[in-house]
Amino acid sequence: MLKSFVSRFSGPGLLLWLLVLGGAPGCKSNSPEPGATTAPTAPPVAPPPAAMLVGSSLIGEYTPAQLAARVSDIPLVGALARNSVRVYRLIYTTRNTDGQTITASGAVLVPVGAAAAVPVISYQHGTLQPDEETRAPSYYSSSSEIWSAVSVLAATGYVVSAPDYIGYGASKSLPHPYEHAASLASASADMLRAAREFCAREKVSVNQKNFLLGYSEGGYATMALHRLLEEKYATELPVTASAPGAGAYHKSAFAKYIMGSTQPLNFLSTYVWVLRTYDRVYQLNRPFNYYYQEPYATGLQADPFSAVPRQAAELFAPGFRQAVLTDSDAPLTASLRANDVYDWLPRAPVALFHGTADDYVPYFNSEDAYRAMRARGATQVELRPIQGGTHFTSAAPYTLSAYAFISQF
Repeated sequence: MLKSFVSRFSGPGLLLWLLVLGGAPGCKSNSPEPGATTAPTAPPVAPPPAAMLVGSSLIGEYTPAQLAARVSDIPLVGALARNSVRVYRLIYTTRNTDGQTITASGAVLVPVGAAAAVPVISYQHGTLQPDEETRAPSYYSSSSEIWSAVSVLAATGYVVSAPDYIGYGASKSLPHPYEHAASLASASADMLRAAREFCAREKVSVNQKNFLLGYSEGGYATMALHRLLEEKYATELPVTASAPGAGAYHKSAFAKYIMGSTQPLNFLSTYVWVLRTYDRVYQLNRPFNYYYQEPYATGLQADPFSAVPRQAAELFAPGFRQAVLTDSDAPLTASLRANDVYDWLPRAPVALFHGTADDYVPYFNSEDAYRAMRARGATQVELRPIQGGTHFTSAAPYTLSAYAFISQF
């Protein structure tokens, strides 16, 4: 299965920071048989109180030379680090998928000695398996993606807000709501609010520009975040521009793609994790044998990260596959559609980056988003195909192009 990785790239250009993707399976143990006929409803993820910041601690200050050393194997990138960077761990309040207030965490990276007020980037990281907890941004460890990605970005003159998401860092005792649009968006928005609150307290000079970046799960989270900010925080946190990459924006169509596929798929264990999340959040409460065939139903119940086959027909139960393909299970269909983030009208500029040969998150996700947004009247949405790029090889072109895209605003 796809594991988180940090791509190594070379060549001239701006910024070769990047995020990781990863994949992991998951599942949930349930017993009731499916019988509901009405669409499920998850508790609304309501905004928490206005004061978000609970606490902060300085992780360290890093010179341009130290930051460059972290990316010494990536030519030219170290030279971009012109500012030292202070890294802080923030604890803030947000709401879990059940609507309960919880504490979560993330990292804020602040360039030292910036000559003027700097913009803020909200950086949504890619998939992290539970055993990759220490790769979450707030750990800022040598094994964290944030060293090579966000550090250089901050050192070029941005404050960076990097949420851990629910399920990592301060909230690691909770299950990560993998690919759940509402909570990914709210956790990221609340982290961004806390980061700006922190900057105000510490007299870090920031301007009103907010940029949103992320790839893979981070791309999906970025799209959901952009929508949430424009719906609920248009005045407080106006979006300047966003550049989501390779996200699974059209969940309901993606599910049909999987269930109708006859070729081997490398990402099926990741989709198991998505099912686990939706089964829990929307209280579908289906037994394992509703979703999976044996021996995988038993295996996944014993170990949600156990190996699964690459053929959808071998893994998923025929009745479940049929239910997805025909929309005959109303609660299940509703849970998928509730996590579609492709069909809405953005006001701020959006650049959708995606590899045309992506076999983990198919290209049609970005293409569908572009067409739906244009149909709604969006005039500042762009589709930026990365010709021949896979989910892995598109990472470098994405990061370079996304940085160039936001730099024009």
